[in-house]
Amino acid sequence: MQTAPQTTDELFEALRENDRRPYGRTRTVTAEELAEAAELFGEPVPLIHALLELQEAYTYGSEPRKSPVVFARLLNLFDEQPDVFDDRLRHQLFWRFKWVANALRCLPEVPLASLRQWQTEMRDRYEKAGLDLQPYYGQAYQLAAHVGEDTDLAYELWAGRTRGPLSDCEACETCERALYHLASGDDERALRAWEPVLAGEESCQEEPARSVSYALLPLLRAGRTDEARRLHLAGYRSCRRNPSMAGELGRHLEFCALTGNEARGLELLAENRTLFDEVDSPLAQLDLLTGVEVLLARVEALGHGELPAAGFPGRSWTVASLRAEVRRRADDLAGRFDARNGTTAHTDRRAARLGRAPLLESLELTLRPRTLEDVVPATAPAAPEPAEALPEAPADLIRRARELDEQGHPDAHACWARLRALTTAPDYVHPDDPEVGPLVRLRADLLEEEATLADRKDAHADAAALYEEAAGLYEDAGLPGHAVFARASAVLAAAQVAPKGAEGEGAGAGPDGTGAQGAGAEARAAAQVAVFTEAHAELVRLHEQASGIAPYLEARLLRLRVSARGLRLQASGDAEHVAPILAEAELLYDFAVRRGLTGQIAAARLLRATTHAMAGDLPTALAETDGLVELLRADGPAWHLPRALSLRGKIQFGLGDVEAAHASLSEGLRLAAEWPAEAVDVPALHGELAQACMGLGRPDEALRHLTRSAELELRAGTRFDAFCTYSNAAQLSLDLGRIEDCIALLDSLLLEPDVVGGELDDRLVAQLRLTRARALRAGDDLKAATAEFVALAAESAGWDDDPGSHAMIAAETAVLLGEAGEFAQAREAVDQALAAHALDPRYELVSNALRELARLQAQQGSEGLAGARAFLDDAGRVADAARAVGFEAHGRSLDSALAYEHGRINAYAGAYDEALAALEKAVGLLGEPGEDADVAGEWAECVRLAGVVEGVYLERTAPALARVEAAADRLTSLGHTEEAESLTGLAERLRDEE
Repeated sequence: MQTAPQTTDELFEALRENDRRPYGRTRTVTAEELAEAAELFGEPVPLIHALLELQEAYTYGSEPRKSPVVFARLLNLFDEQPDVFDDRLRHQLFWRFKWVANALRCLPEVPLASLRQWQTEMRDRYEKAGLDLQPYYGQAYQLAAHVGEDTDLAYELWAGRTRGPLSDCEACETCERALYHLASGDDERALRAWEPVLAGEESCQEEPARSVSYALLPLLRAGRTDEARRLHLAGYRSCRRNPSMAGELGRHLEFCALTGNEARGLELLAENRTLFDEVDSPLAQLDLLTGVEVLLARVEALGHGELPAAGFPGRSWTVASLRAEVRRRADDLAGRFDARNGTTAHTDRRAARLGRAPLLESLELTLRPRTLEDVVPATAPAAPEPAEALPEAPADLIRRARELDEQGHPDAHACWARLRALTTAPDYVHPDDPEVGPLVRLRADLLEEEATLADRKDAHADAAALYEEAAGLYEDAGLPGHAVFARASAVLAAAQVAPKGAEGEGAGAGPDGTGAQGAGAEARAAAQVAVFTEAHAELVRLHEQASGIAPYLEARLLRLRVSARGLRLQASGDAEHVAPILAEAELLYDFAVRRGLTGQIAAARLLRATTHAMAGDLPTALAETDGLVELLRADGPAWHLPRALSLRGKIQFGLGDVEAAHASLSEGLRLAAEWPAEAVDVPALHGELAQACMGLGRPDEALRHLTRSAELELRAGTRFDAFCTYSNAAQLSLDLGRIEDCIALLDSLLLEPDVVGGELDDRLVAQLRLTRARALRAGDDLKAATAEFVALAAESAGWDDDPGSHAMIAAETAVLLGEAGEFAQAREAVDQALAAHALDPRYELVSNALRELARLQAQQGSEGLAGARAFLDDAGRVADAARAVGFEAHGRSLDSALAYEHGRINAYAGAYDEALAALEKAVGLLGEPGEDADVAGEWAECVRLAGVVEGVYLERTAPALARVEAAADRLTSLGHTEEAESLTGLAERLRDEE
């Protein structure tokens, strides 16, 4: 709180503002300050309101020690001045007797006799006030269940009573009944009791999140795994980082531990690490720590006790060390509660949870299933696994590596990796073998291999430097042919290095793929064309100067020449650059045929097919790949077949033969499993299969391929590509209505170290957050969605290179603020959108937002009409500008939609003649309805509202009926029977009134 309120009006406004904050330290501290400020006014009512807010902050901020103290002050005020408590304040006071009872149960230092004494106080107060005692018996049962004695009798005394005004809400009472059955070992009856809460029919501040956390394991035991998975995702989101739901979080961690999702459990634990310090309730601590221990014990039992774990602040923890500390603290808490209660209930319940065996070996909870191996801290990348065992002797291994490398065999990578490990050892002794050659040659070989791997990861500058270094070592070793090829490889790698100052990977691209193209885009393309032209000339020069080199090296030089031409075509898109590529590919093909180089024959045909595809000649490209696939099936080399099938699948997809594309890509993926990862781009194959699956109407299968592609990219270290693919997967899951899946995936990604550390491209992170905000909105979590949109709008305001994306985000933010009734803030946000739109137009997005804001504000009645009309005036200016530049909307016409909104808002204002004129204008702008169902639906709605205005409000029944009947007949004749139904119903109403 920046300044203390100076008047009671300011105090009440500050209390309302604080009430909108999430529970936690910020809200609690502010409530404390407001209570102090309220004391200064010397008036009981403001003080009562401030104390009520403070007690609520303590209760839901998991500070049970402070809640009874505040309530004691409220009770004193009530005893001294009962008349200042109106009916609502009186209800609040008596309701909170239950809060105090709950708070005292959470504190093991409070004697059992004091708990019973408070219950007696509650009963006496209720009786004196003439209130029903059902809430008292509810508290008596909860104390009995806590202590573990006389539970059945206490339950019957409570559950048999009729609910009253001060009873706990139905959702909370449902949970207590279900927990009673659960404690009795009757899962089936507990789940039956929980049905209305789990289905969302009953809810409150704590429900259904509390019930969900308890129901997860019974659902698993009942075989209802899909329901358990769904509820875990939704329920966890309700309790994440929430101190008042620490126990619920502990049960979600336990659920992860018992379903083979230990890695997700550790991730959730890390996300909620602040709860170790924030939860002040000993009972909630016990519940949380027991769930944490179940998880840690499972991870340790699986042999991962040395994994890092998020724990108590002040030091670093491993799974094993944290488990020991958690066990010590939780045992102590359970012992203190049992000592207070005179039973062993808490120790017994804790032992039962810790003794549970896993219920499922594996349950896929999210779109990003991970194992404990996936969270092991990364070291050096694993060496590729060869198809055959590698020779042990260094001389034999070197010969094998060079033999496989000459063939282009993918197992060469495993040989080089093994040799790199051997040569870096301090005791390595190079073989004294003339056939193997000197150590300097081996070092050159290893540098060239390292350069090749860097080139594949688009680290072209690193690759060029490594190739140059390798060339020098080859010259020292007396191998000029190898030196020429290494130098040629350096030329092509250097040509692919982005020029200094050019936009980096992903930079400048806004969310949803928007972003300024930049005035220099054409100039950059022209510069790239020149670079690749020069690189090709240098490659030709190197080739011509080389003499007497091995055929396989000469073939590789020819292949580099083809690649340089291909890169030039990619940069230019100029059809004139196609023929030179095909000519170079033909040179490579002829040379490979003459020399019997089967791998290069396949490579030449693959390049030829790729060039035809890039040039748009898909039938020729398909014929080439069909021939290549048959050749590879018959003569090999087999490791080229997955790549050829991948290309064929893409071409078939481009030709519209989705079934064939899916078959080719699926076979390519199956065959790729037979070769090391370096041989085939498996993530790309999964991505292409996702496209084919979407084309076949199998989106769930597409989603699986996308997430698999992303995880493989992540493991390969191509993190930017991985996050882009995950972003696509998240958007697809949102489009499919799998909202909780989408949110859970994005929550997991946004916790990745390079995201948290700000190392990942900020626009890509913004896209992930934007999709998450939209998913929150789709899931009706409008408060969280609005907060994320507001934050994104503030950040994107600084994107000077991409005002269009800021316009989009600010417009969406404005609509959400409007839905929340915050029209002043909505006006500020939409003004930002308009300013950004002026720099980089987003006609449709901004127009849609303005019209929606007008509709929302008009619903406030007469108070909102001026603001609504101001929004429509802005929308009119946007439509005028769009019309002036010939912009055509993808959805509704901006002009017809604006005319309709004018009609609707004039109707709200009672200006019915103006409303009818606007609606008639909208109908005229739409024209006659045709076959398009969307246009027919919009046309029908305009006619319907015009009929209502004319026939009902203007009481011109006859012309309104004629208008509506004619429109209904017109739609029916065009086959739009569904769209005609609303008009038919209105016509019947108008006939009745006539």
